[in-house]
Amino acid sequence: MNIESEITGVILAGGQARRMGGKDKGLVMLNGKPMIEIVINIFKPQTTKLLINANRNHVRYSQYGLELVADELSGFCGPLAGMASALKITKTEYMVTAPCDSPFIPRDLVLRLANSLKSKGVEISVAHDGERIQPVFCMIKKTLLQSLSDYLAAGERKIDHWFKKHDFAIADFSDKPDTFDNINTHDDVENALLKLKSYEKYN
Repeated sequence: MNIESEITGVILAGGQARRMGGKDKGLVMLNGKPMIEIVINIFKPQTTKLLINANRNHVRYSQYGLELVADELSGFCGPLAGMASALKITKTEYMVTAPCDSPFIPRDLVLRLANSLKSKGVEISVAHDGERIQPVFCMIKKTLLQSLSDYLAAGERKIDHWFKKHDFAIADFSDKPDTFDNINTHDDVENALLKLKSYEKYN
């Protein structure tokens, strides 16, 4: 069975967005749409099923007709908590994550992560921008749920530290550095508007 045929996608929208003044970043408008809608439109066709990890505004997010999952850990414990909660309800063998505030994700995100994972024969693949890993863009095998749950139960929160407990593959995205441009401030929104028009034209 091809890995690509058995993948759950998860949009991580569970953060506090402090630099955005606490406004839910997935619902910040960009080019006339909430940012999460842009991510959904690109991400959904690449997956078997798409989930949204969110800790607030569930009524708004439910309008997209996707299953919602909140962090099991309270207190906004970071993206790894969202990954664990989503992996727990994932029914496919693999899960791929991307954040709600990255509207430039490529249409081959899942394919590249899957190919990297298969080529190395490991349980995790992580995107790399040419300079560093981008840990919230990753593919994780369902079999790692217990490891991830134990790590969080021990009070740990850093994604890259958990990755280092396992063999993982690097998926090269150095040719698409815009993939990892995220929207953290109101100034970022303005800058992204100009770039988005070009991105939508050529992708």
